[in-house]
Amino acid sequence: MEDSEQSSAYTVTQAMNAAKRGLEKIRLTVIGEVSEFNDKPGYKAAYFTVHDDDCSMPCLMWRDRYNASGVTLQAGMLVELTGNFSCYPAKGRLQFSVASMQVAGEGKLRMQVAQLARKLEAEGLMDASRKRRVPPLPQRIAVVTSPRGKAVHDVIRTLRRRYPLGELLICGVPVEGQDAPARIIQGLEAACAATPAPDVILLVRGGGSYEDLMPFNDESLARAVAASPIPVVTGIGHEPDNSICDMVSDRRCSTPTAAAEAIALSTEELSNKLANAQDALRRSVENYMQVQQAQLDRLLDRPLWHDTHYLTGSYFQTLDAMEERLLRAIPDALRADAHALELLKGRLLNLGPHLCDGFGRDIALCATKLDALSPLKTLSRGYSITYAADGHSIVDSVQHVNDGDHIQVQVQDGRLACTVNAIEREAHV
Repeated sequence: MEDSEQSSAYTVTQAMNAAKRGLEKIRLTVIGEVSEFNDKPGYKAAYFTVHDDDCSMPCLMWRDRYNASGVTLQAGMLVELTGNFSCYPAKGRLQFSVASMQVAGEGKLRMQVAQLARKLEAEGLMDASRKRRVPPLPQRIAVVTSPRGKAVHDVIRTLRRRYPLGELLICGVPVEGQDAPARIIQGLEAACAATPAPDVILLVRGGGSYEDLMPFNDESLARAVAASPIPVVTGIGHEPDNSICDMVSDRRCSTPTAAAEAIALSTEELSNKLANAQDALRRSVENYMQVQQAQLDRLLDRPLWHDTHYLTGSYFQTLDAMEERLLRAIPDALRADAHALELLKGRLLNLGPHLCDGFGRDIALCATKLDALSPLKTLSRGYSITYAADGHSIVDSVQHVNDGDHIQVQVQDGRLACTVNAIEREAHV
């Protein structure tokens, strides 16, 4: 008997593995609030704890399943988990192995709104650079809201008290229900199409639950607000509430009353502002006139306006001094030039007789050379020159004449007319 009992006993490992196999057959869907979350880099799973008012349950979700769920866990988030119980034999710890997960209740709505907000932000619809300036003193104001809600009365009362100068255009639309986003878009379109066009549009709604404000988180409505050709100011819910329409509008206010106060100054504020501007303008003009008067006084104190020779006196004195210098300089220069001329005249007279000495010797030498080379000199020594019958061509060879040709022979004192009777040729040496 004792042997049979001992043989049926489990080791600790066997017992834990048996418990693990049994627990993994239990598949459940659980809703709970996340109280702890541990997602350290390098972990193969995300570890967290969910709880309700009475109990808590440790959970794990393998990394691939956690990333595929699209949910970023945070403490306080309400989640819906589907999976099975398991245990970790090495530590003897019970845990819930999560196969799938989604945000539950309002948390799911908030996650969807957050995803839409990130999408529109990535498109640039929330950039501060695209938000337009609201006119400081709008003449025509359109209000898109429920005609029966408290918000429209708050806006009317606030504008009547603060800014009765503006003309009010009410575009009544439902702000709750499934059709609310489409009807609000129609209200925006009607406000933009009004003639004359409003200077600003107030999109307002009173407070409510998160689900009540969901129409203002609609993507189509948010895009319509962003695309409005007229600046849109939102006042949706109360201070903590922040919708997608608030994010893409040109200006976000916490409440409808705050939105009405933001678009225009009160008459008292406007009066104070005008009074301050008037005082500032008066002081500015007075200061300007004082500065200009001081400059004028300084100009009037200048000698220019009291002494007619103030500008020309120095020039006249300079002119007189130059005239005096010129009168002294001309006679001195003439005397100096006359003296220099006398000196040059004396030098010229001294050098004059000797200037042609060299030229005379050159001329005599050239004349001697010319006389030695002259044909007349040769003729005087008994030589003659023979010309042809024309009297110009010199006959320097017997080959140039024939028997019977008439020739002229030039001698020292005249020419002889001759006729060639015979030609005797001499052999060349």
